[in-house]
Amino acid sequence: MNTILITGAGRGLGYELARQYAADGWRVIGTVRSAQAKLPAGVERQIVDVSDRKQIAALASALRGMALDVLFCNAGISGKRGMALGSFDYDSWEEVLRVNLLGAAAVTEALLPNILAGERKVIAMMSSRLGSIAEASGMTLPYATSKAALNMLVKGLAATLASKGAIVVALSPGWVRTDMGGATAPLAPEASVAGLRKVIGGLRAADSGKFLSHDGSPIPW
Repeated sequence: MNTILITGAGRGLGYELARQYAADGWRVIGTVRSAQAKLPAGVERQIVDVSDRKQIAALASALRGMALDVLFCNAGISGKRGMALGSFDYDSWEEVLRVNLLGAAAVTEALLPNILAGERKVIAMMSSRLGSIAEASGMTLPYATSKAALNMLVKGLAATLASKGAIVVALSPGWVRTDMGGATAPLAPEASVAGLRKVIGGLRAADSGKFLSHDGSPIPW
């Protein structure tokens, strides 16, 4: 049985990822921040705040010896909305970086033995087209900078882990109707996740280090 761990599985795209993988017969481990968080049927719960290194260490201890085929670092926050030059909230900005960037790095580092023990050895980072420097609009700077930095993490990890057979990619889900994406977004979570799963299922070694959309098309860095 294939095994995937998904961070931030209690809502939005993380929830839908967990639901679809579980429905497809995968063993799914979902991290959430509280015991009360809802998870799809059949998904194993691990309580982890990805900004808390002690909780990440406890997760690694709980999963010691378990092989992971896919690690999907999905947990993320958007931060305070409406920030602009002249009114930056640096506490909020730092929180976004702690969760979106450092949380993904810390989870990956802690679970690397599990990933390398897996058959597929895929590390997927939930990025965003807003993290593309080539397409920068100047909007949502805290979130955008966290995703641009996450993309650099992907490139670095891909180079570092190439000799170990791991595949590391940055994936953009598109503009999706979630709490973060808003009600006017054109994509349903089900369609976005189906696309992401197809991309992950088709990954090869040559794809490591790429920045891909949910439809498999490359996104400029």
